[in-house]
Amino acid sequence: MNRHWTLSRVLVALMAVETALGALVFDVIVPDTAHEHLFNPAWSPHAKFHDAQYIVTSLALGLLALALLAVRRGDAHSRLLWAAGVLAVPWASMFPALLFPGTASYDPEFANETQFVLGLHGQLFMAVLTLAILAVAAFLASARRRRADA
Repeated sequence: MNRHWTLSRVLVALMAVETALGALVFDVIVPDTAHEHLFNPAWSPHAKFHDAQYIVTSLALGLLALALLAVRRGDAHSRLLWAAGVLAVPWASMFPALLFPGTASYDPEFANETQFVLGLHGQLFMAVLTLAILAVAAFLASARRRRADA
């Protein structure tokens, strides 16, 4: 039986929704975090432009991944791996971004409001968690494919 919505596809789809909506929700809609981002009066218009660019990029990548998962023709395994790879890009890019001069995962004026999980800034923790879930989904899909090919 070739079910279309396997556990691996569901996991990647959930990460696609998270990627598509996460930055929009936390940087624009939720007041407790939006004031640190798009509505931060200390940010220059150019900094806000790049936050908005990230929000739109994340939305587009999440929707692209969902489209890859929804298509029923062609190689479903390859589309799932491509969807997972597309979703990994914005999350994985957070870590090397910290290597650029003058960058930080949060602004110092919000140090008392910043949430840490297992010693990581909340957003970096979410990145690790999302990347782990995508890796598990890719592993499950590849194992399923190996069993089917055997």
